[in-house]
Amino acid sequence: VGGRRRRPALDATRDRTWHGFAVHSLELPRRGAMGNASGSSCLEGVRGASGLSKPFRPVPVTPKVGFKVCVCGGAGNLGQPLCMLAALDPLVSELAVYDRAISMLPPEGIAKDLDHIERRCRVKAYSLTSIKKEVDHLEECLTGCHLVLACVGVPIQGKKKEELVKYNGSMVKSIVEACAKFCPNAVVGLIVNPVTAVVPAMAKLYEKNGLDPLKICGITTLDVLRANKFAAEETGVPAELGRVPVVGGHSGHSNSASSLPLFSQDPAAARIPEARRAAFLQSVQELSAENSGTGASSRGKGATLSQAYAAWRFGNAVLSGLAGEKTDEFCFLKSDACPGVSFFASKVTFGLAGVEKIHPIGKISPAEQATLERIKAELVQDIQDGFDYAERTELSAGSTPTSPVSKA
Repeated sequence: VGGRRRRPALDATRDRTWHGFAVHSLELPRRGAMGNASGSSCLEGVRGASGLSKPFRPVPVTPKVGFKVCVCGGAGNLGQPLCMLAALDPLVSELAVYDRAISMLPPEGIAKDLDHIERRCRVKAYSLTSIKKEVDHLEECLTGCHLVLACVGVPIQGKKKEELVKYNGSMVKSIVEACAKFCPNAVVGLIVNPVTAVVPAMAKLYEKNGLDPLKICGITTLDVLRANKFAAEETGVPAELGRVPVVGGHSGHSNSASSLPLFSQDPAAARIPEARRAAFLQSVQELSAENSGTGASSRGKGATLSQAYAAWRFGNAVLSGLAGEKTDEFCFLKSDACPGVSFFASKVTFGLAGVEKIHPIGKISPAEQATLERIKAELVQDIQDGFDYAERTELSAGSTPTSPVSKA
């Protein structure tokens, strides 16, 4: 008007990853977990989307039949924001918050706090003293769960990898054996170090009990977020539209950085000079090693809010798949995506049964291929460490089992 450009109208949009978390911004295409645009309405699932009235208070609509989610370690630095993101997601109709009674905040307080949020999600807390075992006492907590997220373990600082496998493997095993007993069909997402050893160990234990090893997934999404952010800052392309795959794995230990961002597969990042891409690769790996560990944040070094966001992006992908909307995300699991290693992080499609498709690596640059060969050698050793752990132990059915470990 009058020779001046008209400002684009603001509209309420929602980011696909947040599944109903409405914000005011310029209208953008709806995007998938990895930035894939689709033609769906930006206001889909929000009350009052047609015929908006003032004042407009966008509230996500919870499905009549949602999913049950349990966050183990839910009272910790990472668990608290993760629980909040889960409670905000309309796909979640029931949230179980579990932690030890000695946690820095009682799980009961976390659940009561979340109960004030204007969502239909029912939140209930569960806590155990140190002498009680999850496999004996978490039947109500875990029964009916579709997704279990475990953020447990000791921080990596000052510990050798062998010590981390021993200590964190034991903590995760107590959760996994309870899942095997009470919710064997649930997808179990692990935020633990070293993920490249603990995930193979837990998957092997599942196999030994006749359960599906693909139910055990290591959450590596944070490396994907970092790679997308580095590429966005270098290219000027919005970070939320980034599609940089990160494959390999991630042990979280400074002596074994096994994540590999494939900048060559992203149209914008592929234009970044090779020297800069190499620097970004090192940055992703160094950040992963320095900021890993669910307890690291207590020392002022941990990634907690971004890790919680990354973990729930994985969780939302799983639930979206279970709801009938096939969704892609990256994780570390039993895989044939990379010849020579039996566990690998790559793009996975989640569907009605959980893991539906494990995607191949695809075409990569010569420099990325050279890095992949180095990473494969590290992964083989980490995976073997996990298998060795699994050979030395068994999943417990509990001291007073109601029934043996079951597939149903």
